Amino acid sequence: MPLIIPANSITGGYEVDNSLRFNDDSSDYLNRTFTTPTNNKIWTFSTWFKKSSNSIYQVFLNQGTTSNDKAHIYFHNGDYFRVIQTDSNVDTFKLDTSALFRDNSAWYHIVVGFDSTQATASNRVKIYVNGEQATSFITENYPAQNLTSLINSSSSHSIGRRDFTSNLYYDGYMAEVCFIDGQALDPTSFGEFDEDSGIWKPIDVSGLTFGTNGFYLDFENSGSLGADVSGNGNNFTVNNLTSIDQTTDTPTNNFCTLNPLTKTSYNTQAEGNLESLGNTSSDQGHSDSTISASSGKWYAEVKVIATNTTGGTPSYPRYGIRHINNKEYGRLLNGGSGSPGRYFSNEGLYQSDGQKYINATLSAFGNTFTVNDIIGIAVDCDNGAVYFSKNGTWQNSGDPTSGASKTGALTTWTPSDSDGFVFCSTEYNNSKSHWNFGNPPFTISSGNSDANGYGNFEYSVPSGYYALNTKNLSEFG
Repeated sequence: MPLIIPANSITGGYEVDNSLRFNDDSSDYLNRTFTTPTNNKIWTFSTWFKKSSNSIYQVFLNQGTTSNDKAHIYFHNGDYFRVIQTDSNVDTFKLDTSALFRDNSAWYHIVVGFDSTQATASNRVKIYVNGEQATSFITENYPAQNLTSLINSSSSHSIGRRDFTSNLYYDGYMAEVCFIDGQALDPTSFGEFDEDSGIWKPIDVSGLTFGTNGFYLDFENSGSLGADVSGNGNNFTVNNLTSIDQTTDTPTNNFCTLNPLTKTSYNTQAEGNLESLGNTSSDQGHSDSTISASSGKWYAEVKVIATNTTGGTPSYPRYGIRHINNKEYGRLLNGGSGSPGRYFSNEGLYQSDGQKYINATLSAFGNTFTVNDIIGIAVDCDNGAVYFSKNGTWQNSGDPTSGASKTGALTTWTPSDSDGFVFCSTEYNNSKSHWNFGNPPFTISSGNSDANGYGNFEYSVPSGYYALNTKNLSEFG
């Protein structure tokens, strides 16, 4: 069985400020035409990424606009990594890793070094994952010595899609995208192992020699997302990406998203796993967050994009939390079906008709909410309470700062009885929501961060509460 690579996240040291969120449904990509290279037989590609979808083809770097002559660095729909070149409709080299990439919760680092001048075939293309060289392959066909590379040729190149059929769009986050023209570098030019944890982490790449076609995309300029900061000015044209796609979810501060590995089949996710859609009228679509916490105080927002088109009771969408020691929930994830009353015990949900849903029981709670309303969720793990706001007003006269009194909470619990919580939502029949764990997929009109300066929220974060990310977790979780 192929190895399933887990992704790494760590805080401390060099900080990556921004990433770019690609949504395959929106046909997001960057492109530019390379000029005459420093060396058309030697180059390096490096990127950090957090993958939003599995089991689909997804391109990182593409060269070529015809099917006969092209080169790609991409994910196969079998979730393995492929580097390939085709000349006159014949594959001149192809490497498919045995390792599979299926962790959608955190960040990976990939480096591809190409040097066809090497005498030893296996030295002509090297692939590194999180600082370690890939040595096991499903397919292992190396280029002939001195093969001219199509990547780094004077031609059109794209990041995030295959050009000749305008498909295979990348779905997820990218950060620190680098291309080096004329050198085949190893991963130590881009990262290092943390001396305390042993986890692979980014380093500053600004001092590298990039070569004629080289570039460094740090995505820090929201008004020019394709800006090359290597000093070369090799800027990319931006296609279908806007400033809202610039995020602070990075390999040095990993933010919570929705988890595609635990969602039910009746739920569809998009927008970097921040959009939740109920894709059928036959059953509820449920999503959990990727990050859980068992201590501390945590805040998130969710915007209503569409409500259940048929109305009725129960009312959708529903937002809230689920305790992760809810063993019954696994029955639904493993293919069961049925109503939340049968399987979704130990939850606290606030639904669009204003009622609360706790342990399969509905009762009055707050105001109704509908399209464009923003629901705030404040979870106090230390005292055992969850609070909800509608457009900045805390429902049921709730006070998230009330501590042990738990004033106006939707539901309460004894902290020692919980193994922690995840944020969750339930959608049905085309109800749709956009979650904001600090990097909203929708426009924010005000802009509020937590006390550590993390997150971009529409409404004020309650005192003592924080965005759910790895830096805050290391301090409070």
